[in-house]
Amino acid sequence: MRILSGIQPSGVPHIGNYFGMMRQAVELQKKGEAYLFIADYHSLTTQPNPKHLQENINSVALDFLACGLDTDRTVFFRQSDVPQVCELTWILNNITTVGLLERAHSYKDKIAKGFIPNNGLFSYPVLMASDILIYQSDLVPVGKDQKQHLEITRDIAIRFNNIYGDVFTIPEGDIRENVMVIPGIDGQKMSKSYDNTIPIFGHKKAVRKKVMSIVTDSKGLEESKNPENCNVVALFKLFADEKQVEAMKEKYRAGNYGYGHAKQELFEILWEYFEPMRKRREELVNNMDFVSEVLRRGGEKASALAEETMVKVREAVGLR
Repeated sequence: MRILSGIQPSGVPHIGNYFGMMRQAVELQKKGEAYLFIADYHSLTTQPNPKHLQENINSVALDFLACGLDTDRTVFFRQSDVPQVCELTWILNNITTVGLLERAHSYKDKIAKGFIPNNGLFSYPVLMASDILIYQSDLVPVGKDQKQHLEITRDIAIRFNNIYGDVFTIPEGDIRENVMVIPGIDGQKMSKSYDNTIPIFGHKKAVRKKVMSIVTDSKGLEESKNPENCNVVALFKLFADEKQVEAMKEKYRAGNYGYGHAKQELFEILWEYFEPMRKRREELVNNMDFVSEVLRRGGEKASALAEETMVKVREAVGLR
């Protein structure tokens, strides 16, 4: 089974990224032939600063390798190292109806949020379809927000196969319906868009400052508190075992235990959890040649597989 995932290079990763996608990507490499790409073509839809884009690409590579990605099990590569994906995108554009793209929620949501409408944003689902289909992917893990894009990919693949013959594998989605929503320091979903994140690899003082700024109610030290609707407890559960969580809840109910105490406990367990990953990342920062080589080898392998698909596609549509 071939499993495909992609991640946009959008800056410093936070614990919501880790528990939402990064840890899952590491676990998936045990279940099949995993392909994971850094979606730098996709990031161009918002015209990022070129220097920042390069820094973010390197950062994503460092972060995944530090968090346990095994490059003997996962083909890890930059999207732009596989130019065939753009060739396939153009071919698929010609069988994709405007109506299908107009129904995409993501485009309408981004425009509503003030993004400049451009064809890259509009045809984003076709590039995503190419990413998936060019590797003949069997399984694509996606959150609910990307479910429609996977459905569009399936529609495009089925239409192509109906017109030109069975060229593409029709991918199945591993839809993460019950993905845990990680609260940010303000209680909303943790997101860079809300500036409410706690970084994985930040400096110790900066991470602690973020943790200590988590929003709580105004109950005093002596008062009993409700652990069931507290952001601090919700985040603590990510790192602690059942016994540790129950101990914190008992302290909440008993009183004489302030939110500052709970935040300090959260910081300590969070810092300890990511300690091995921080050390690994520091080693990788000092060996960027290794990181570059990992991406180069991954790009070569991905490109070879993509070319196998493109030979079939070109022949099917009459280009060869």
